[in-house]
Amino acid sequence: MSVHIYFDLDGTLTDPYEGISKCILYALDELGIAHPSDEYLHSCIGPPLYDTFPEMVGKERTLRAIDLYRERFVDVGWQENKPYEGILDALETISAAGCTLFVATSKPRVHAGRIVQHFGMGQYIEQVYGCELDGTRSKKTELLKYAIAKNSGAERRTMVGDRKHDVVGAIENGMRPIGVSYGYGSVEELSSAGATDIVSTPGSLPEIVLKDFA
Repeated sequence: MSVHIYFDLDGTLTDPYEGISKCILYALDELGIAHPSDEYLHSCIGPPLYDTFPEMVGKERTLRAIDLYRERFVDVGWQENKPYEGILDALETISAAGCTLFVATSKPRVHAGRIVQHFGMGQYIEQVYGCELDGTRSKKTELLKYAIAKNSGAERRTMVGDRKHDVVGAIENGMRPIGVSYGYGSVEELSSAGATDIVSTPGSLPEIVLKDFA
């Protein structure tokens, strides 16, 4: 059976909080805008910057804020990711079972590919899909539709992610939606969005993901 597994990046393969939060605060400082709460910053992990920045800086300054964010991210922010403990072993096990693995993230493709390679995940990932720098395909539903069109022929497709956007994107593209609760979305968020399974640790991923063979 041909099985394609798509993984979100932030909050699923890596913990990006340090890099993302510092880049957001850098942009806000440059624009002279007060810092939001830590709770709010945590909520910014997952959705596209094009969705989160308007709430903080207004629509008219969103593009400038994103440019400032990327200024720091390209320099040091991308290196402040931390792969979740056990995630490399999980990817190795799932890949060894015969699945083809992809990354599908709202992060710009160029940055996502860099992170995947830098942290040793590239050996298991067939292709990294992300948005373009102008925001094209930043919505998970649109991104997954694009990725599926590029990789036809799979008998089963699964999306693994930590936020409702991942689950909704999977369902709208006819994929099996698996949520991970060790990231930035709650069990309630993932369940309400329609996740068929919710994984609490990276080490539990192979057992749940490989049910695709059943």
